[in-house]
Amino acid sequence: METPHPPAPLPVGARGADFFTASLSLRALRERVVCRTADRVRGRSIKGILLSQRRNKSCLLWAGLILAASCGHVPPGEQEASSLKATRFPQRIISLSPSVSEILDGVGAFDRVVGVSDYCTYPPAVKQLPRVGGWQTTSLEQVNALQPDLVIMTEPQAAFVKDQLETLGLQTLVVPSQSLDNVFTAMAEIGQAVGNKGQAEALFQHTQSALDAIRSRVHGLGRPRVLCVVDRVPGTLRDLYAATEGSFLAQLIEVAGGESIAPPAGAGYAEMSKEAVLSLNPEVIIDMVQGPQGKFAEDPIAVWQEFSEVQAVRAGRIFPIRQTSAIHPSQFVADTAKGFAKMIHPEIFDHETEY
Repeated sequence: METPHPPAPLPVGARGADFFTASLSLRALRERVVCRTADRVRGRSIKGILLSQRRNKSCLLWAGLILAASCGHVPPGEQEASSLKATRFPQRIISLSPSVSEILDGVGAFDRVVGVSDYCTYPPAVKQLPRVGGWQTTSLEQVNALQPDLVIMTEPQAAFVKDQLETLGLQTLVVPSQSLDNVFTAMAEIGQAVGNKGQAEALFQHTQSALDAIRSRVHGLGRPRVLCVVDRVPGTLRDLYAATEGSFLAQLIEVAGGESIAPPAGAGYAEMSKEAVLSLNPEVIIDMVQGPQGKFAEDPIAVWQEFSEVQAVRAGRIFPIRQTSAIHPSQFVADTAKGFAKMIHPEIFDHETEY
C-alpha cells in the first residue's frame, strides 16, 4: 500500500504556510481559560439551534404523516432492513482537525466527509467542502446545518466543543493525538467508526513499516542531541516551547536517530527559558517556524544567532520547517520522521531528494 503524500514534501527552510495557524497550536492550548468566557455565548447559540430543530422536526412530522397516508404501509421487515442499511455506518462526516481529515482519507472514507475545519489542507478535496471554523471557533450553526451523523475531533479540541455538539444531539468521536501510539489508536478508532477496519489496519501496517525502516537505517549510529521547537514569538526567541518526552514529535526524533533533550513535561510540550536552551546545548535544532510569509517573513537562521554559543548554531544545524503536515498526528508521521532523519543524519539520507 502506498501512502499518498501531502501536497509537498517536508521542506527544510522552505517558505510555506503559517505553521501553527494550520495545526494544533500550543498557544491555543494556553488560551483555554480565556475561552471559558465564551460558554454563555455558546449556550445562547445552542438554544437557538435547538428551537430551530424543534420547528423543523414538527414540520417533518406532519410531512411524514401526510406521506405515509398517501403511500400506504411499508412491511416491517423491509422497513427494518432499509433502516439498518442506511444507518450502519456514518454517511455524513465532519472533521474538526487536519489530522482527522488525513486519516479519513487514509482509510478510504473521505468521500463521506461533508465539512472540515478552516485549517484542513489535505486531501485536495477539502477545497470543495464547507468550512466549519477554527480550532477554538467551530461554528455550531454551520455544523448543525450540514446534518452530520458523526463529528470527529482530537482530544485537545473536545474541551471546546464536544459537549455543545452532543447537546444538539450530534454523534461525536474523540481520538487521542499526543503520542505516537495515539496516532495508531486514532487510525483504528476512526476506521472502526466509519466501517473501514480493513483499510485502517492496512494504513496502520504501512505507517508502522515505514517507521521501522527508518529505525533500521539509523540503528547503531550516534544520536545527536536534538531540540524541537514548536512555538515561539515570530522573529524572536521569546516564549519558546519545545516538544518533550511523551509527544509524538519527540518520539519521531528518537525514531530518526536523535536524542530529544527537552526536559519531560506532563503535556508533552513545555516552555523553555533561554538559559535552559544554553544549558542543554543541542547539536541540532528543529524549528517549527510560524509568522508572516513572503517579504515580511523572518529569517530563522538569523533569529537563532542570538545563541551563538550553542553548538547547533555554531555548526549551522538549524532546520526551519513550515510544512503543516509535520505537526499533524496522522499517517504522515512517517514522512516527518524521514524529514527529521535527513536533518539528524545527513550522511545517510542526504542523497535522497524525495521520500
